[in-house]
Amino acid sequence: MLEALICPRSQTTLKYDAEKQELISMTANLAYPIRNGIPVMLVDEARTLD
Repeated sequence: MLEALICPRSQTTLKYDAEKQELISMTANLAYPIRNGIPVMLVDEARTLD
């Protein structure tokens, strides 16, 4: 399933962070949360990476 998901901002692939339950976009510098097993692919819901 991960291969089918792309960052809505940068249109690039994502990396899965199992520990934080997030999908990471290195290009956009954003982390999208996974809540109850469902990725929340909204830029407004993503956190900026440090």
